[in-house]
Amino acid sequence: MKLLNAGNNKTVKGEKWGWRTYGLHLAPYNLSGKNVCSHASIGCAEACLNTAGRGIMHTVQKARIKKTKWFFEERDSFLKQLVKEIKSRTKSAIKNNLTPCFRLNLTSDLAWEKIMPLQFILFPHLQFYDYTKIKKRYERYLDGELPSNYHLTYSRSETTPDKEVHDLCGRGGNVAVVFKDYLPATWQGIRVVDGDINDLRFQDPSGIIVGLKAKGLATKDKTGFVVEP
Repeated sequence: MKLLNAGNNKTVKGEKWGWRTYGLHLAPYNLSGKNVCSHASIGCAEACLNTAGRGIMHTVQKARIKKTKWFFEERDSFLKQLVKEIKSRTKSAIKNNLTPCFRLNLTSDLAWEKIMPLQFILFPHLQFYDYTKIKKRYERYLDGELPSNYHLTYSRSETTPDKEVHDLCGRGGNVAVVFKDYLPATWQGIRVVDGDINDLRFQDPSGIIVGLKAKGLATKDKTGFVVEP
């Protein structure tokens, strides 16, 4: 079973900038019987893009659950396959005159810096990136405790205090916020950049709000996960 895909409608946009994102889709939250999104809020779980695009297909959902069980039940062989694919996908991207980058939490929120720390050392020339809702993890990132080639963007939910957003942005962090209908120029007095132009979060300026328009189930959100501009 292959673990990495060559992107979705969002990540493929990066190819216009010369990057090709390879991502890992696991079964989000606790759909597999194991929770891969420990800090997911109700709004986040309900608005998850797991069923977006090809994700709506039963075969795709089944494959994601199978990958997630493999990760928990046979971790060593899973990571061995992941490393193998990182190497092969890197060669493929370069062959197509693109720079590879990797997002291992497309539909999960796992601390890969703890799961495979040696792999980040093995691939110092490769760019990894993700979103996370785990505040302590994000604070470690801001303190420079994560691998230098692993970029994180903090993801706001309906349970995130506004003060927390200000504090993180004030420290040079970036916070992703989902907006309804359109993106404002600023939010809470902080500059908003369009995060839907591409998925290359590691190229964003520091201390900003990454604005994302509500999509799929998120357009029906009633929890406060989606913000009125």
